[in-house]
Amino acid sequence: MNPGKIIDDLSLLPQMAVADFGCGSGHYVIEAARRVGKAGKVYAIDVQKEMLGYVRSQAASEGLSNIETIWADLELAEASRLKNDSIDLIIISNILFQAENKSQIAKEAHRILKKGGKTAIIEWDIEKQSVLSEGEASGEPKAFGPAMDARISPQAAKDLFVEIGFAFEKEFNPGDHHYGIVFRK
Repeated sequence: MNPGKIIDDLSLLPQMAVADFGCGSGHYVIEAARRVGKAGKVYAIDVQKEMLGYVRSQAASEGLSNIETIWADLELAEASRLKNDSIDLIIISNILFQAENKSQIAKEAHRILKKGGKTAIIEWDIEKQSVLSEGEASGEPKAFGPAMDARISPQAAKDLFVEIGFAFEKEFNPGDHHYGIVFRK
């Protein structure tokens, strides 16, 4: 996946507020922070403290002061501690497949998103197994990514977010092994 291309597809503008749910090492966070500029804000939210430390370090090395890290379990009500209707764009990448309470993640996104704001879902493709061209020792293709039965289908993701109150906007291609969906509040 190319975070810069995906951010391009999401039409970020200076001064926007962005939240990255399950930010991991911050690929989207850093790119979004560059795009929204000093007047914008990016909230990097993750349950793993070490990932947030990595994001803070990366932001400091790039001179980005518009990133705030938040340690939170997004499967709990109001976990982000962000204000209602305060965010222009939410990125939810590669966390739904591992979440037990997917509905709560969608509810939290809906709660903090401004009217007219967007939520972008990026998840592992369910149509094809992700494989590396060669396995390490055997030379055979080697699977990567989550187990196929753990992945969430695009239709299940659409159903989940529409049920919470989002409107489906479009699908997009974030890369070879993933699908992308944009919803609007």
